[in-house]
Amino acid sequence: IPTWVVFISMSSIFKRFEEARWFRQEVAAMWQRLYRVAYSWCHDPHLTADLVQDTMAKALKNHHQLRDRAALQGWLFVILANCWRDHCRRARDTVDIDAMELSHDSDLETDSDRIELLQRVRAAIARLSPNHREVLTLVVLEGMAYDDVAKVLDIPIGTVTSRLCRARGVLRRNLHENGVAGATTATLRSVI
Repeated sequence: IPTWVVFISMSSIFKRFEEARWFRQEVAAMWQRLYRVAYSWCHDPHLTADLVQDTMAKALKNHHQLRDRAALQGWLFVILANCWRDHCRRARDTVDIDAMELSHDSDLETDSDRIELLQRVRAAIARLSPNHREVLTLVVLEGMAYDDVAKVLDIPIGTVTSRLCRARGVLRRNLHENGVAGATTATLRSVI
């Protein structure tokens, strides 16, 4: 075999190895953000961990489908949203997602006022429909642009704005009913 053929083969192998390493590092770096969004959707730490693990596994298995490195974040959120929808479809006959009891790690939060606010905000968010909760958490919690949310959830941008408007109105009423009137976005983001 000519030396130049071996060199070309080795350089392509090295390039694929570097791309795979980059991909694994970037996916691992997104874990916390994926976990935060999944938790805001289901409020169950065990289910959240499963959803994020499924998302990571699918991303690593199908990494060759990612064409543009800059699209990695959106691509991962699309996979997470699909995993969440799959779970909801499977659980539809057995568990009503909106009727799930909220759980939290009280040992991580020591301030009683913060715990009470956290419970009230989570209860108000849990009363939102899954569609409204998805859009609200992606925009408010993750700070995603509307067009990115539309891509992640595979819905038109007009539907994103409509759901977001309705979600904010319902959430405002829910928060008022739960005694959390006048909460700011920064306050909500810190406790979701």
